Amino acid sequence: MKNITSISTLIAALMLTTIVGCAATPKHESTGQYVDDTVITAAVKASILNEPTLKVAEINVETYKGIVQLSGFVRSEDNIATAVRLARGVKGVTSVKNDMRLK
Repeated sequence: MKNITSISTLIAALMLTTIVGCAATPKHESTGQYVDDTVITAAVKASILNEPTLKVAEINVETYKGIVQLSGFVRSEDNIATAVRLARGVKGVTSVKNDMRLK
């Protein structure tokens, strides 16, 4: 009986540690948020890749807690506006920070 209680306590402690270890803090993402941000980044890059007027190699995409940051050097203001519009259209994006510059 004592062994069962010890094992149950150990399992409960491990589960609690796992849950707390995956929690988000103000400066760090949880595991789920990281996965969501990775999916958002991939979707934004795919949208840019599928747009014939944009070059995906010119635009860097980073996502943190649903906020997408676009940076890089592009050829025109139209390219900047198009990239921002495409990023905003991706599911899960809460806002877009535009740090792109003209060449």
